[in-house]
Amino acid sequence: MSAGHREIRPVIWSRPGEAVLLFLCGRTARTAAPVAAVVGTLLSVVNQGHLVLDGGDAATWIRVGVNYLVPYCVASIGFLSARRMRPGAEGVTPDPSR
Repeated sequence: MSAGHREIRPVIWSRPGEAVLLFLCGRTARTAAPVAAVVGTLLSVVNQGHLVLDGGDAATWIRVGVNYLVPYCVASIGFLSARRMRPGAEGVTPDPSR
């Protein structure tokens, strides 16, 4: 490894605690954030668009936040499920380029 280059380790996990740490450390963000941005915006426009244009109250803004949070979590779960190393699958690693 040359100076200035960081080794890229594949994202894999085998225990639920490891998956939670990957989520909390932001390892799913590169995949989940664009999905949440598109889906959350579409959901917000369709479901709360008229309320937002009228100014919206606190409940409206909470719903808008949930419109972004739910797709982020779903995309993160999809990302992590593709990278799970099942017990007994020694030597089998997910494709790190995915």
